[in-house]
Amino acid sequence: MSEFVRLEVEDGVGTIRLDRPKMNALNGQVWGEIRDVTTEAADRDDVRAVVLYGGEKLFAAGADIKEMAEMSYTDMVRVSGVLQASCRAVARIPKPVVAAVNGYALGGGCELALCADIRIAADDATFGQPEILLGIIPGAGGTQRLSRLVGPSKAKDVIFSGRFVKAEEALSIGLVDRVVPPGAVYSEAMAWAGQFSGAATFAIRAAKESIDSGLDVDLETGLAIERQQFAALFATQDSSIGMKSFVESGPGKAQFVGA
Repeated sequence: MSEFVRLEVEDGVGTIRLDRPKMNALNGQVWGEIRDVTTEAADRDDVRAVVLYGGEKLFAAGADIKEMAEMSYTDMVRVSGVLQASCRAVARIPKPVVAAVNGYALGGGCELALCADIRIAADDATFGQPEILLGIIPGAGGTQRLSRLVGPSKAKDVIFSGRFVKAEEALSIGLVDRVVPPGAVYSEAMAWAGQFSGAATFAIRAAKESIDSGLDVDLETGLAIERQQFAALFATQDSSIGMKSFVESGPGKAQFVGA
């Protein structure tokens, strides 16, 4: 059983809940638990979409600096692999993933949020990659995912300075996708995730894999990935169900079975 990370499932939505008082500091144990719980959420058929959530007060305020300060180079060679593997596991969940961000999402917390497909933030939320102020750089994917999301210039400004990014700016640069009142963050995230509870599971998976894989290759290779995924879906029950339903009843009425 995980001590600080748990999976809560309701109506097809799995919430990966961080709960390490007071600041959800991300130490080695928490990162390992994130990876384990993420694997469970990815494998469970009753989980159709995932919400990443740190609670009503904050998402995650960053790494456990006390733990990190005691580490040597060889320690960090080992630990950094765990950090990236955990974030990679979240990013590769073959289902829609939304980060519900209250309060602070700093350092590793921001990097974790970057692994989601979209981010819904409170209007008083704060993001940032302040590692440079410690004499280091982001190590759980921040230099790569942030630059791909907001562009290299904006990413360099945030990472080089280590400054905090308030919700309004985060929305304007594309770091978050929606800003809502603090009390509505989780319900909005659940509503977004909940729309996929009856979706065509393998089509969603194929769309996500096509988009994510295509971003790392040239256009022609990306189109080849899309073509293969598109053709493969014709082997699923859901494609037959969806097209038959469209012909007989019009769009949006198919009852998919997730197979």
